[in-house]
Amino acid sequence: MLNLPLTFDFTGKVVVVTGAGGVLCGDMARAYAQAGAKVAALDLNEEAVLKLAEEVCAEGFIMKGYKANVLELEALEAVHQQVLADLGPCDILINGAGGNNPRATCDCEYHHEAWEGCKTFFDLDQGGVDFLFKLNFQGTLLPTQVFAKDMVEKKSGNILNISSMNAYIPLTKIPAYSGAKAAISNFTQWLATYFAGTGIRCNAIAPGFLVSNQNRALLFNADGTPTARSAKILAGTPMGRFVDSAELLGGLLFLTDDKFSSAVTGVVLPIDGGFAAYSGV
Repeated sequence: MLNLPLTFDFTGKVVVVTGAGGVLCGDMARAYAQAGAKVAALDLNEEAVLKLAEEVCAEGFIMKGYKANVLELEALEAVHQQVLADLGPCDILINGAGGNNPRATCDCEYHHEAWEGCKTFFDLDQGGVDFLFKLNFQGTLLPTQVFAKDMVEKKSGNILNISSMNAYIPLTKIPAYSGAKAAISNFTQWLATYFAGTGIRCNAIAPGFLVSNQNRALLFNADGTPTARSAKILAGTPMGRFVDSAELLGGLLFLTDDKFSSAVTGVVLPIDGGFAAYSGV
């Protein structure tokens, strides 16, 4: 007999979420807590994760906030020891820390359309590009090196990385971010293969276009109408709308639930309103 209906239950699991000080990963951390997990919310912004943990605990769930720099191995090791003492060994790692950097972004979509004072490909800041790759790639690799040790010892566990639509086909203006997210998709497959015999699965989600505080001004004019770039995005999305952050949670929970996705590893799941499936014609 099938075990229906399908319900997510992470009771007893220890879930570590990096980047939990942001809205998207904060929602992910909250979802795991509401599903019964003991959640460690990590972020460089300590105030944000402490506030999140306070709110979640007040609702009757289990979460602790920790200040963590995903680019500092020794700091991550120290946080790992705190999590072990407070919650126990990690069962699920969500590598949510990442993002873009204006110093690694062009102003123009095409070089022949560049205007005077426009930041072109030739003006990209090396330091900005270096930081972006470190934040997205090493910011995924280093937490995995630290927290996956628990999973190897337990011979079970899940790693979930955050890729992007940019990983499939790079968007204009953001070459470094697109390259970094392509590296995350590749790394997800590498990890899935490397850990295949240990009981650890590794997958990723590739969110489509979401509206956040960081990109709202790029997507909407002051009067609330879509910008030209926003109009292009919506025209290339068969569902004709942006993705809501809550719509990421189903794929996230599915991929990290051993009951429902026990044979799924090395997958990058688009949650994008059909953007990756549309050729434009």
